[in-house]
Amino acid sequence: MKAFKTRSAAAITNRSRRRSMQAFAPLFLLPTVAAFAIGFLWPFAWGVYLSFFRFKTLRFTSFVGLDNYRAALADETFLRSFWFTAAFAVTAVILINLAAFFIALALTKGIRGSTLFRTIFFMPNLIGGIVLGYIWKLLLDGVIIRFFDSTLALNATYGFWGLVILLCWQQIGYMMIIYVAGLQNVPPEYIEAAKIDGAGGWQILRHITLPCVMPSVTICTFLSLTNAFKLFDQNLALTGGAPFRQTEMLALNIYQSFYNSVSNMGVGQAKAVLFFLAVVIIALSQLALTRRGEVDG
Repeated sequence: MKAFKTRSAAAITNRSRRRSMQAFAPLFLLPTVAAFAIGFLWPFAWGVYLSFFRFKTLRFTSFVGLDNYRAALADETFLRSFWFTAAFAVTAVILINLAAFFIALALTKGIRGSTLFRTIFFMPNLIGGIVLGYIWKLLLDGVIIRFFDSTLALNATYGFWGLVILLCWQQIGYMMIIYVAGLQNVPPEYIEAAKIDGAGGWQILRHITLPCVMPSVTICTFLSLTNAFKLFDQNLALTGGAPFRQTEMLALNIYQSFYNSVSNMGVGQAKAVLFFLAVVIIALSQLALTRRGEVDG
């Protein structure tokens, strides 16, 4: 009885401590919320506001309504950049996730040196985008000049695949780590039961491993898709949009529209808002689609 009273008193004390700590939660959250509001919410709201104005400097603005959006949608370079970015994103997302998944699958088979291989595959993700772009520009231009007598800036096809190779090289290792975590959480009893029932390797992969790893697929697809659409510094360094803006992705097109405009920066701001909406719609659609394949643990 005495022990029961002691445990009850300890439980009451712990609850009171948790309540007192919860009272200070807003104080600890305040710096993060303030940084988010200052660094994202306010600039975003200000950018949406400016998209309805014609301006060259923020001191001299004139309201034009939806004219900036009409001009953005009528800009052939913007529409071409969108389709180029979409094709690039689809290609890169498929290659990144396939390569990352099968590398992760191989590294979870208990092979020797798997920890070292994970570290090596992850390292490209640590290199900055603009530096990575210039390094790969030198490497790819050297190969293309040697065998095809051209460069990334002279051929849009080479530029496209150069961007795909660059992003795959940078992102595969990061996505591999997420897939490794997902594969390690596959219940081994499911696989053992399937083997007892005579299932082969492909059947186990299709009917057990993939459904259990779908949460990792959702995360990796979301990250690789948004990263592909938002690509800017690598695009600027690798091709700069050449030749004739044929390899110009959306982020670079918006940059060019905003900072190279001599009359109206509002069009560039309207493009940025449209770009944000497109990425949000595509990303949410992808999340809804891939989550349908997830199974409850």
